[in-house]
Amino acid sequence: MYAALWRILPGPAWVRVVILLVLATAVLAALIHWVFPWAADTFLPQESTVEQ
Repeated sequence: MYAALWRILPGPAWVRVVILLVLATAVLAALIHWVFPWAADTFLPQESTVEQ
């Protein structure tokens, strides 16, 4: 998968690295702003119990 992604990106190696860093930053920002808060509200850890 990573090799295929590397092959489809345009430009020399340094441009590909910059593009991948920008994409990784965008994905991380989306996770922090939308996915993690949704998961925290949906799966409340206070309501789960572990029986002993």
